[in-house]
Amino acid sequence: MMFLILVTIACLLIPVYVYFGYPALLWFLTRFRPTVTHRREDQTPNVTLIISCYNEAAVIREKLNNALALDYPRERFNVIAVSDGSDDGTDDIVREFSGQGVTLIRQEGRLGKTMGLNLAMEGVTSEIVVFSDANAMYASDAIRKLVRNFADAEVGYVVGAALYTDSEAGASAKNENLYWRYELAIKSMESRLHSVVGGDGAIYSIRTGLWEPLHPQDINDFVNPLQIIAKGFRGIFDSEARCYEETAGDFDREVARKERIVNRSIRGLMRVGEVMNPRKTGAFAFEVISHKLLRWLIPLFMLLGFAGSLVLAFSGYKVFQLMSFFAVALLGLAFIGSMAPDKNRLPVWLATPFYFVAVNWYAVRGIVKALQGQTQITWESARPRQENR
Repeated sequence: MMFLILVTIACLLIPVYVYFGYPALLWFLTRFRPTVTHRREDQTPNVTLIISCYNEAAVIREKLNNALALDYPRERFNVIAVSDGSDDGTDDIVREFSGQGVTLIRQEGRLGKTMGLNLAMEGVTSEIVVFSDANAMYASDAIRKLVRNFADAEVGYVVGAALYTDSEAGASAKNENLYWRYELAIKSMESRLHSVVGGDGAIYSIRTGLWEPLHPQDINDFVNPLQIIAKGFRGIFDSEARCYEETAGDFDREVARKERIVNRSIRGLMRVGEVMNPRKTGAFAFEVISHKLLRWLIPLFMLLGFAGSLVLAFSGYKVFQLMSFFAVALLGLAFIGSMAPDKNRLPVWLATPFYFVAVNWYAVRGIVKALQGQTQITWESARPRQENR
């Protein structure tokens, strides 16, 4: 019985460590470190902005106008739009900008975002490349803020801050915005300790020479940063390099996106597994295990902890009876939330349990599919198509 108690406690404490202990430990380790732990310098190297598109007719014109209006020397700035077999007129809109220095690269056959980036990178000659999504609108100085960090020769990639513009639009958006603010705080502390874990498809830049062609199953803004860390470089988070985008807009789209991300990311981490060796990557190994690997496995730990708590509860242990009660209450609230016809209008006391349980359930699905060798390489935009932007 003692073995079951220890295993159950360990399984229940791991989620507590990941969500609360890890951020607290990061805070303790970085509290006396300067906000910027590398060299920054205003500079204007040649930059290529690559925008990934699949059926983005609703936003691509706004995105290209935004890109061409950025405060960066035009003679040092190129824009490439990669269309993964779009069939909604996206390509025609991009061609309207050809006279303004925008290049369209069309990939036939829907091979996925990663293969589109491989294709686009074949012709990139600039010193720095910035990756972006079609719906991410950059602040005017975003490129300048990103590239200033590359003045330090040890910096291999820089991640900006993607901020949500519709955080009050509904329960899903509110929960996603709250979670993302929590993530941004962690990114900032990770960057000060060693490196931010992973990139962000909305605003993420690298030294072009560090790019390696990726496998179709790879999620580019996670695997590519890991490869750069494995080469001995750092990854920096710059909270002042900002872009603005919308959340998925509803729970079903958001949790489906989580499943896809976990499905591809856990496979990618295993492919560049050397980054989890502290003898090779130092503190970054601690970061990637705590922030990514353990977080993805949280649903499995919680399931084991819940099962152990039930057994111990029926054996008369009052502490585990209380834990089981709260776990059942959480699942009950999540179930009630799942029955609502419009989940985006749920009150917070139902929305938060439902969001938490749903995201972890879909993470389990992503892990299972990855173990079965199933990886989603194409994607649909998580955002609903909007006619009035």
